[in-house]
Amino acid sequence: MVDLTRDTVWQTMASTNFMVVGMVTARGEARTAGVMHAVHDGRVWFTTSSADWKTRHLTAHPQVSVTVAIPKRVWFLPWIRIPAATITFSGAAEPTPVADLAPDVAHALLHGLEFGDEAAQGITAFAVRPRGDFVTYGVGVSAMGMRDTERARGRVASSTAPAAAIIA
Repeated sequence: MVDLTRDTVWQTMASTNFMVVGMVTARGEARTAGVMHAVHDGRVWFTTSSADWKTRHLTAHPQVSVTVAIPKRVWFLPWIRIPAATITFSGAAEPTPVADLAPDVAHALLHGLEFGDEAAQGITAFAVRPRGDFVTYGVGVSAMGMRDTERARGRVASSTAPAAAIIA
């Protein structure tokens, strides 16, 4: 098993801008949605339309699983396809009005959209604070190292916020 630190996992998540959120619908069916994210203050943030199905499901059932995929490549053999490394964790999605977002998070997620803009009024932000462990595969090992599945696996407690705020 790879020896990881919590800060390494946070920084790896911050180096990407896409994650998949797993949730449960009102009918108890599993759903996933890909969203762009930012990392800040021990939480992973994303936004969605306030009228969107994701908002309804997350508000009714806030328990989620999150998977962040980190692309891997062999730089001198770019045509070789390598599975992405992954970070997976669970947590609760907490709805937050966009007006309450930290400025760096708002800039990363809203791309300059002003809070007073009509478009921003229809957006809900969600913060997911990881619970339990970060479970990883391929984080902290080379692309070739991912062939050894035991060596490529990792696990580290997510219970404490990262040493510094990080924005993706």
